[in-house]
Amino acid sequence: MTTTPTRPAGAEHAFGTEPGDPARARTTGGPGERLDDAQVTAFVAAALADADLDGASVCLVVPDGTRTCPLPLLLGAVRDALAGRAREVTVVVALGTHQAMSEEHLARHLGFTAGDSAGTYPGWTILNHASGDPETFVDLGTIGAERMAELTGGLMSDLSVDVRINRHVAEADVAVVVGPVFPHEVVGFSGGNKYFFPGVSGQELIDLSHWVGALITSAEVIGTRGVTPVRALVNEAAAMIPARRLALCLVVASGTDTLHAAAFGTPEDAWAACAAVSAETHVSYRDAPVRRVLSVMPTKYEDIWTAAKGFYKLEPVVADGGEVIIYAPHITEVSVMHPDIVEIGYHNRDYFLGQWERFRDRPWGDLAHSTHLRGQGTWDPEHGERNRVTVTLATGIPREVVEAVNLRYLDPATVDVDAYAADPDTFVEPHAGEVLYRLRPGGAPGAGEPDGRQPPETGLDG
Repeated sequence: MTTTPTRPAGAEHAFGTEPGDPARARTTGGPGERLDDAQVTAFVAAALADADLDGASVCLVVPDGTRTCPLPLLLGAVRDALAGRAREVTVVVALGTHQAMSEEHLARHLGFTAGDSAGTYPGWTILNHASGDPETFVDLGTIGAERMAELTGGLMSDLSVDVRINRHVAEADVAVVVGPVFPHEVVGFSGGNKYFFPGVSGQELIDLSHWVGALITSAEVIGTRGVTPVRALVNEAAAMIPARRLALCLVVASGTDTLHAAAFGTPEDAWAACAAVSAETHVSYRDAPVRRVLSVMPTKYEDIWTAAKGFYKLEPVVADGGEVIIYAPHITEVSVMHPDIVEIGYHNRDYFLGQWERFRDRPWGDLAHSTHLRGQGTWDPEHGERNRVTVTLATGIPREVVEAVNLRYLDPATVDVDAYAADPDTFVEPHAGEVLYRLRPGGAPGAGEPDGRQPPETGLDG
């Protein structure tokens, strides 16, 4: 494995893959717009009317509850547009390695009465992606080492990866992604083919793609427009799916069920259209860094594995030596699905690279998520680990667990949100997790780098 990180090339370089063209997608809405239900329904109806779906088996791949998305509205429109046309419809929830959604949670998420999905979606089959069941998957082939080097810009040059996908996707005539686009810590902007990989993929590509992103670092890749190395890897794997691929990509007003925009076409084209809107909608700029951030996490984030978004989407505006407090009294576990993270703890990228023989056999996805919540920093045998920002958990996780995983503990009962909001050195984000904060380019004197860093006398630039 090559361990020298590289900067993602962005829109000017697609790493040998199809970058997508917004002009080829059918679109509606845009930055600052708010689509009403009638507009959304009409757009979906027109888009699917022009798609060749008659007599087809259709697999809809949709997000889980950690993504804000008006799925009842969208799937109701899809249902009406496919009625009498599609031979069969299967809905697969793209969990990746997240927890399976209960029947009650699925009902709220998709808009049906618990125990009676047929009453709302007659003839449809609705399933959680079952990542732990080997029978879930179909083998699509292998991405070889030479191609891997091209896709990742040389970050990975000495290994290949097997590509597996949920069989309902592979065996359908048409696989349709229905999901939002947000700034993302691994791939740049989420959505599109990412709902296939890692959404319904085998563990091999999940681990590899996340580690590629970690080598670049979250602070470097998050909100990067165009094709990043991880997006290239995802696109390459998606091209191996035998089903015809389409996508209904969405830009959602954060924390609401309102759409700013929608795009329909190939996953590459529809994603490119919505990523451009998301870049203008879900990135908020500040003129100068702050000493402290209080990230108030919504209850849809059920463990720190998912609530880490409250760190890495705010990390770029925190000054060197500053602090991010994740405030989530409802969270009681580090990771439900990934117990290894408790053993590994939270560390920066260089901590792992400097001791690679010790960590190389751990799940690479877990190593990646560790870096996402620890942020930028350095490690060397003499000085150990030094991190740019302090990460504090004000959650229901016990103090001894928090400190054991290399984070700072704060009793959530002592958190006074109003008092923090009144503190000029603190920025409070009341609905953390979806909007990315950055420093304004060419901002106020002393604003530092776009990711919050000051000029690197500290030696802590990642």
